Amino acid sequence: MANTAILLLITVLATATVVSASPATPARRSRFLLVGGTVHPPLPTYDCSKKSAEACLVPGSAGTTCCGGQCVDTVASAEHCGGCNKACKHGRTCCGGHCVDLLSDKKNCGSCSNQCYKKCNNGFCDYAE
Repeated sequence: MANTAILLLITVLATATVVSASPATPARRSRFLLVGGTVHPPLPTYDCSKKSAEACLVPGSAGTTCCGGQCVDTVASAEHCGGCNKACKHGRTCCGGHCVDLLSDKKNCGSCSNQCYKKCNNGFCDYAE
């Protein structure tokens, strides 16, 4: 009887040790850097939020505007042209925050800021037809 009780006690202790050694699910990241003695590293420079949009102003950032948690360049990004989630239609390019057609736009003919004197035709300035 004593041997059975000891064997049962060892089995219970071994099972409890295995259960406590298994990794727990990670807790949600706190907005505070030090919570419960755990130090969380700061967010990378490309991560931002409405409350921490200044992360986009550091040198080397992808852009100066925070859109959907990432820093973007609203002057040249086709997905965020002139503002967050303002995508250019098919065949258009973002130049200076405006969606333009490089094949016919007189101020952006063939490439951004390439101005034509008369007209833009198929991406060429003043091309004879």
